[in-house]
Amino acid sequence: MTQPVIQSDRDANCVYLRVSGDLVTQSLDMVEKAFEGFRADSNELTVDLSKVGALDTGGAWLIADVARRAKASGAKVHYEGLKPAHSALLETVAENIPDDPGVATEKRSFTDWVASVGERTAQAGKDMLSLLGFLGLTLHRLVRTILMPRRLRKAALVSQMEETGLKAIPIVALMGFLIGVVLAFQGATQLKQFGAEIFVVELISISVLRELGILLTAIIVAGRSGSAFTASIGSMKVQEEIDAMRTLGLDPIEVLVIPRVVALLIMLPILGFIADLAALIGGGLMSWIDLGVSPGMFVTRLKENTGIWQFAIGMIKAPFFALVIGVIACWQAMQVKGSAQSVGQRTTASVVQSIFLVIALDALFSIFFSVMEV
Repeated sequence: MTQPVIQSDRDANCVYLRVSGDLVTQSLDMVEKAFEGFRADSNELTVDLSKVGALDTGGAWLIADVARRAKASGAKVHYEGLKPAHSALLETVAENIPDDPGVATEKRSFTDWVASVGERTAQAGKDMLSLLGFLGLTLHRLVRTILMPRRLRKAALVSQMEETGLKAIPIVALMGFLIGVVLAFQGATQLKQFGAEIFVVELISISVLRELGILLTAIIVAGRSGSAFTASIGSMKVQEEIDAMRTLGLDPIEVLVIPRVVALLIMLPILGFIADLAALIGGGLMSWIDLGVSPGMFVTRLKENTGIWQFAIGMIKAPFFALVIGVIACWQAMQVKGSAQSVGQRTTASVVQSIFLVIALDALFSIFFSVMEV
């Protein structure tokens, strides 16, 4: 590779820029500053490329940038000794080089801030409408599947039940057990001050069965299974597999979304029940160790003072949580646009939005049951 060299001289009416050597990316650092510092302070600029051996896109960009700056100052640009292959490359680069290299971002004014808030608000509104439309489409396909069970892809359903339910049992059970232990320990610490340690049974049972068991299970499922839904379907979107499905006459909602949503609708109540059971075992064990409440006494007080509605309320929430997680995860996957980075961004957004909506929905349920005095 011949080292590139640039020289410049001038006469009365024209500035000459003579380039020699191999003007390729590997050697551009030798002449880049010289190109940047060159100024055509005349009415004409002649670029002599007769001694250029090799030229690639990087070298063509430097020459095209010089020509662009010369034309911006009012000079006419001519090329000499330009080889046909180099001419085609230089023409292509010159056509695609931006006319304005850009300027430093100016300090944003209050008006700009208001405009950006408006844009984000408008985008949030569009996203909300899109999500509601996707929810309606999913519910339509779900009802149609219930009315015509043969349309359900049973192999996909079983596979998703295994992924979202069976493989999540260990982490859900461990989470429930530890929550029960924490509630028993913290509750005992506070109730000892009032000599009411025995009420730790009601504290554990009501808080776990009514609220914490199913809520924390839904959060774990949103982070574990919801993110997997978004990543898998999003990757299919990037690879244009979903477009291929439509070309083949297959409905992506029916093929990809419904098995995942139905699997969550079936498995989340089961996981919630397992979490409740593990929490009660953990709480009972800690009560026995820390307070001396025997397992028999724990079970007796659990039967006497905890109604079936405490458990039923938690189970009523489960299908709604499952629907929110499944729809949000699949909707975010359908918003992926053409890159792996978009898959990662949408997966993160899926987890955040699912957890937020699950907590918000749980708050609404709490208010509703409180008003109904249940």
